Amino acid sequence: MLQLTVLREQTEHVIAGLNKKNYKNAAEEVAALLELDQHRRQVQSEHDELQSKANSLSKEIGMLMKNGEREKAEAYKAETSELKLKTKALAEQQTALEEEIQQALYKLPNLPHESVPKGRTAEDNEVVLQHGEIPQLHEGAQPHWELIQKYDIIDFELGNKITGAGFPVYKKQGARLQRALINFFLDEAMKAGYEEIQPPILVNEASGFGTGQLPDKEGQMYHATEDNYYLIPTAEVPITNIYRDVIVPTDQLPIKNTGHTPCFRREAGSWGADVRGLNRLHQFDKVEIVYITTPDKSYEALEEMSSYIQGLLQKLELPYRVLRLCGGDMGFTSALTYDMEVYSTAQSRWLEVSSASNFETYQANRLKLRYKTESGKTQLLHTLNGSALALPRIVAAILENNQTPDGINMPKVLHPYLGFDKIS
Repeated sequence: MLQLTVLREQTEHVIAGLNKKNYKNAAEEVAALLELDQHRRQVQSEHDELQSKANSLSKEIGMLMKNGEREKAEAYKAETSELKLKTKALAEQQTALEEEIQQALYKLPNLPHESVPKGRTAEDNEVVLQHGEIPQLHEGAQPHWELIQKYDIIDFELGNKITGAGFPVYKKQGARLQRALINFFLDEAMKAGYEEIQPPILVNEASGFGTGQLPDKEGQMYHATEDNYYLIPTAEVPITNIYRDVIVPTDQLPIKNTGHTPCFRREAGSWGADVRGLNRLHQFDKVEIVYITTPDKSYEALEEMSSYIQGLLQKLELPYRVLRLCGGDMGFTSALTYDMEVYSTAQSRWLEVSSASNFETYQANRLKLRYKTESGKTQLLHTLNGSALALPRIVAAILENNQTPDGINMPKVLHPYLGFDKIS
């Protein structure tokens, strides 16, 4: 959530940033919000003035009574009672205005970092680097949705029977590949200094607001309405909310956590190759990394996370590229995002498998996540997170890129986890 002080003191900067994210009516909404804030401050000033006057009269009443000036004391009592009624009404008005301001702030996205390129769609994203050779497949190579049927390792029809579309059943070597990837990703994260967390996969409304999924992504989250809990879209939500309303001692920074969870997203997909097979699911597994640090070190941390995620892709022997997302393609809460995409040779397209983002103080302001500087001043921390990695498209790329006429070769790094080196 953006800070009101930033809106007041850097209004044109805020409007320019919102415009870079292609946020509609940025100038009008910022102006309306600042007008609300001005009204709130006027109400607060009037409240404080009347409260101070009431307090002064209350002190004088005792002295008047002591001096025998009963009539004047009674007049002061009546005036004090009237002032209390007015201050109560002003306090209620102030509370209502604060809630209105809070809801308006919730609707504003984070401001993009200065390095974020301008643009509206994925075509405007900037390619930072590309790594690895795209494999040449044999004649008759198939996309992963054909391969999984051929080798009977994932069953979409069975998942549809049990739940619905987008909830596949992994079985046989497919289930073992899932487990191998999860364990590999967790082991690598712990080697890199991330502490493993196994969080709940249902979160309350406060957690959803804390990391910015609510109200922005409310329609995309599965909602258990009776208890008002939400199924998580990513482990980022419960792990980051561990630190809600916390002042972190500086000797505990940076905080680096990792966790594996299933993830749930209602997002309705269109028809076609973009959403076939494992390309887009309603439930999928992901290993997440969360990084919390001081503002002066957060962009260094983002580069560290990006390099770490790239290292995983290199170990899996997958060709990939790194994109810096443009303003129009960035997430609501992000200040800067790198997307990692692997090349799916059978589909002849790039598949996003990870996003690493710096949210700066946006989430921390919602979470009230802070630290104390050496001078004793309390300041907001910066939060970051990244997929390390999301499984479905990694599995799709492994299957497609490593297929041969007599089976699918597994990346060498997974052999100790799998117990086999080929799906056949």
